[in-house]
Amino acid sequence: MSPQYAPPGQLWLLPQSQQEGLDLDRRQVIAVVEDAYRALREGGSDNPVKTIIDDPGHRSLSYSMVARDGGSGTVCFKAVYEFDPRRSRDSYRFHSFVFLVDDTTGAPIALMDVVKLGPLRSSATTALFARAACPDARSALVVGTGVQGQAALPMLVAAMPGLERLQVFGTYPEGLRTVQNGVDGREVEIVKDLREAAAGADIVIGASGLSATEEVRREWMKPGSVAVLLGYGVHADVCHGADYRIATDTAQMHATCDDLRGEDGSLPQVDAQLPDILLGRAPARRRPDDVVFAYNSGMAVTDAALGRYMADLALAAGRGEKVNFW
Repeated sequence: MSPQYAPPGQLWLLPQSQQEGLDLDRRQVIAVVEDAYRALREGGSDNPVKTIIDDPGHRSLSYSMVARDGGSGTVCFKAVYEFDPRRSRDSYRFHSFVFLVDDTTGAPIALMDVVKLGPLRSSATTALFARAACPDARSALVVGTGVQGQAALPMLVAAMPGLERLQVFGTYPEGLRTVQNGVDGREVEIVKDLREAAAGADIVIGASGLSATEEVRREWMKPGSVAVLLGYGVHADVCHGADYRIATDTAQMHATCDDLRGEDGSLPQVDAQLPDILLGRAPARRRPDDVVFAYNSGMAVTDAALGRYMADLALAAGRGEKVNFW
């Protein structure tokens, strides 16, 4: 029986402040996200391609998504608005939320801020890509120290505890310190030479923002490695020059990766999608020495599943505020 999140006529609000300190288990987060991808093929889930408005002058970037996670019976509506996405006006603003509905009862669940939710599901997806494509990896490099960069290594270690060397490249001292201190009991090296670090890394994670000044190139990467791109920090020539390419969803990739297109507007073929890889229907690489490129495009089905998981934790902890709405 589904819990009652709010009385009829009321809406349960979960702002960022009410999500802090929840007893999140990263391994459970990874499991929830993995189940959401699997359910896209065999659990009655659906995830249409996102709708995007990208202002030609780069003043703002807006997009919306809707999805249904069959495993948890949750429908998710997500909206994102970024002002000054390229940080060129020194006036960056970010606003986003998800509205969750219980699709088994028709009752609203919550309206949630996604500052915490987004990095959790993105870093979990990155970890799933890395574990599938490079299960015996011993070293990982994250490029970028923003919100996504800070979330990447802790989640990766939760998925792959055998990692021995963790590295970060970035330009903001505060962000570098946050990444260094973010993996309990593990040392994270700050690297100065991105090319040298990338040449020795089994896993490269591109998690920079639009203001990235350096990017990993295809010629720098060693045989058998994987580059996971969820922001910036991995050059388009890695995508075009990789031996094997995987994505969360091919249609979603084509809708969101204009910066990866060649001069003629083309994109190379995607060889496999993450749901099929997780179900064993497609390989994560062909040969041991393949350089694999993985495109991590956020999918609302994972917001639905992980949002439901977080909402249940928040409900148990007595968090949030109920307001008269309908």
